[in-house]
Amino acid sequence: MRKYISLFLFTFLISSVVSAQGDKPVLDINLSNYQYPYEVQYLDFESQGKSLKMAFMDVHPSNRNGKTVVLLHGKNFNGAYWKTTIEALTKEGYRVIVPDQIGFGKSTKLVGYQFTFQQLAFNTKAVLDKLQIDKIYLLGHSMGGMVATRFALMYPETVEKLILENPIGLEDWKLVVPYSTIDENYQTELKTNYETAKEYQSRFYYDNKWKPEYDEWVYLLTGWIKDPQYPVVAMNNAQTSDMIFTQPVVYEFKNIKAPTLLIIGTRDRTAIGKDKVKDEDIKEKMGLYQNLGKETRDKIPNSTLVELDNVGHLPHIEAFDRFINPLIDFLK
Repeated sequence: MRKYISLFLFTFLISSVVSAQGDKPVLDINLSNYQYPYEVQYLDFESQGKSLKMAFMDVHPSNRNGKTVVLLHGKNFNGAYWKTTIEALTKEGYRVIVPDQIGFGKSTKLVGYQFTFQQLAFNTKAVLDKLQIDKIYLLGHSMGGMVATRFALMYPETVEKLILENPIGLEDWKLVVPYSTIDENYQTELKTNYETAKEYQSRFYYDNKWKPEYDEWVYLLTGWIKDPQYPVVAMNNAQTSDMIFTQPVVYEFKNIKAPTLLIIGTRDRTAIGKDKVKDEDIKEKMGLYQNLGKETRDKIPNSTLVELDNVGHLPHIEAFDRFINPLIDFLK
């Protein structure tokens, strides 16, 4: 693994002074030079023989209603993109906890960590234990929906309500998609830049209807590619891609105990590995959220589906008012 890092170290060191996006600064891999919307705290803990720091925001309302909401980010994001959601929930009296998973955002990145949804759920529970919180409402977006599902299955006594916002993992891609190794994923991640990330997000998330405010989330995903340690991030991204592909949760939706709300932008077409599928008929049937939302509602006991037509993968970014109103209604 060390050869992967040393191979690219010199190149990234030379180019680290170059701006990542226009006049914005190059970000380091722990985002220490990027300010989150709220104060960031850290959980220091040992995991897999390593000393780690897990970043989280703990935002208190001025008029607390006694309930806590935990927000889990997606793979191409971190806790910062929950800003408007945090504002709306605290206004309603909720305390809001927003962790960055290990390997993401301001949390530790490291080579050799074994990423599993169980491990990420366990780490998240450790944050709650530190804060002495034993009951939560849990919301997960995209990959965060898979983490939230696993958390709800592991800690059913903790999750009072579960919300899944355009979660991935609603189908088992490994049944139809050729496997890509972590090494192959790593090489792909090393080639990522602002332009390719923006093109991907525009095509799959926003139906090629780009708005200037979306640039910030691409910057947070690619602003650190010129940092000398970026290969560590690339490896973590490759490992978590493998985790998503090989650790489906779709077969366990039937075991979820908490009342569940599905908020689904039906224009979403996210499907891992879709570009590798040769059979066009199979490819056309992947990532159809207008169908997947209904199928998932039917699998989860005591679940409710809210479909948002003409909305893609990020309802809380693309159509905030249509997202937040059913969320708050469900929480109440």
